[in-house]
Amino acid sequence: MFGLFANRGPLRVQPFFGFRNDRGLFLPVRALRGGESDFGKRGLLGSFRTMLRQYASHEVEGLTVELEYETGAGGTLRKTVTTDTEGFAHFEIPFEDEQTLPMNSGWERAKLRWSAHKDGGDAGQTTAFVLAPGRDAGIGVISDIDDTILETGITGNARAILRNWKRVLIQMPGQRVAVPGAQDFYSALGGDAGTGSADMDAAVPQARPRPVFYVSSSPWNLFTYLVAFKRQRDMPLGPIMLRDWGFNRKTLGSEGHGSHKEDAIIRILETYPHLRFAMVGDDTQKDLVAFGSVVDKMPDRIAAVFIRRVAEEALSAKEEAARVTIEAKKVPLWMGADYRQASEFLKQSGLELDGSMETLVETASEGKASPHAESGV
Repeated sequence: MFGLFANRGPLRVQPFFGFRNDRGLFLPVRALRGGESDFGKRGLLGSFRTMLRQYASHEVEGLTVELEYETGAGGTLRKTVTTDTEGFAHFEIPFEDEQTLPMNSGWERAKLRWSAHKDGGDAGQTTAFVLAPGRDAGIGVISDIDDTILETGITGNARAILRNWKRVLIQMPGQRVAVPGAQDFYSALGGDAGTGSADMDAAVPQARPRPVFYVSSSPWNLFTYLVAFKRQRDMPLGPIMLRDWGFNRKTLGSEGHGSHKEDAIIRILETYPHLRFAMVGDDTQKDLVAFGSVVDKMPDRIAAVFIRRVAEEALSAKEEAARVTIEAKKVPLWMGADYRQASEFLKQSGLELDGSMETLVETASEGKASPHAESGV
C-alpha cells in the first residue's frame, strides 16, 4: 500500500494471528520491507513518521515462504506459498488426520522461513501464533474494533473528522482512547486469562477461555498497531480479519463494510460448528445490518448481539429491519451507549457463565439504565 513512498529496508515477513479447528489451519502473512514499528511515546513529528510508515508499506511480491507446524500426534506439516502483488500469502492447510482441539483455548506456535529475494533481502525466519479454541469454550466472541473498543471520533460530519485527525495520523496506541467500559466488558466476555502461556515469552498472546475474533474494515497495515493497543489495556487478543484497501468503490466506500464483515463472520461460524457466538459492534459502520443478516441465516449459532450506540441519528430503514429480524429470531439484542449499563441484559441473555462476569455486573449496576437499551428476551 503506497509502496512508492516507503523506505526500502530489511526484508521481513509479518505473520498475522492464525486459527485452526480439528480439520485444518489458516494463517495469513505479508512480506514487507522495513523494520517493525516502535509505538513508544514520541514527539509530534516522530509519531507522524511512525504512522506514515504504517500506511506507506513496501510490499514484496514473489517471496517464497514456508510454514512448519507440529501436530499433536507428533507429526510435522510443511507448506510453501509465494506472496502476491500486495505481499500477502495465505496458508490454508488441511490436516491429513483429525487434530482434536484442546480442552482449553490456547495459542499454538508455527515457524515461518523465507528465502532470499531476487531483488535483495536475506533469508530469515520468525514465529507465528495460531489460536485453537477449546472444546469446552461453549461461546466465542466476534467483535468490531473502531468505535466498538477504540474511539475514533470521526463519525458524523466533516467537522468531527477534522477535529479528531490526530487520533488516526499522530497518536500512538498508548495515547488512544478506549471505549468507556470496554476493558471490563471484553474481559468478562472472553473470561479470565489462563496460565497456559506462562512458560512462553511475553510476545505470545494470552489465552482466554472463550476465543475472541475481531472483524474490522480497517486496513491490514494497522494490525501491529491494534495489537499494541489491546496489549496495553489487557484486552483479549485474537485473530483479526482486516481489509486490503485499494482505490476503488468497494474498499473505500460503504459497500464493502457490511459484506466484508458478514463474509468473515460466516467463515468463523462455519469453522467452529461446536461454538455459539456473541457478536459485538456499533452503529457507525453498518454492523447491525451485517449482524442481522448473519442472524437471519444462522440464528441458532448466535448467543447474543451487542450494538454500541454512537451516532445520534435514528436507525436507518435497513438497520431497523435488521433489529426486527434479530428479535424475531429470538436472539438477545442489547443496544446502548455504555457497556457498563448492560448488566441486566447479561443476566437475561445467559452469558454470565462464570465468576468472570461478576465485576462487570457490579460495575454496571451502579449506573442508570441506558435509554437505548433493548433486549430481545
